[in-house]
Amino acid sequence: MSDLNDNQLMRKDESQQKFKTVRKEGEPTAAFKGASWATLVIGMAAYLIGLFNADMELNEKGYYFAVLIFGLYAAVSLQKAVRDKEEDIPVSSIYYGISWFAVIIAVALMAIGLYNADGLALSEKGFYSMAFVLSLFSAITIQKNIRDTQVAKEKE
Repeated sequence: MSDLNDNQLMRKDESQQKFKTVRKEGEPTAAFKGASWATLVIGMAAYLIGLFNADMELNEKGYYFAVLIFGLYAAVSLQKAVRDKEEDIPVSSIYYGISWFAVIIAVALMAIGLYNADGLALSEKGFYSMAFVLSLFSAITIQKNIRDTQVAKEKE
């Protein structure tokens, strides 16, 4: 039996052991953080490249760009307000209401703009709406990751 323990194949090579990163309780994994940032970059890049290459007038491109930026800000603001309220951090009802209103308006502006865009094919409208939703959702996720990491570090 001792021969089995001395076998080089059966012994773990210490140089081949992987190092685990220490993660605090409640902190998102590096993979999840990376995936969130990647989806934001992909969503925004796709949206903006599509907008750059679109056959639209400059004022139309400006409208869709402003709706994207407004939507991103509104989504992050809403996530923060909802999270603060959930954690019993004081949030004024006016700020909470405005955050919800801003997200609804951003989505409505996007939907109305795409509905009335006669020059866009249905596939283009779907492309812009999906890139918009992907960007909003990933911005919310990034805000959540930042907050979770902050909370985990404060627990130390």
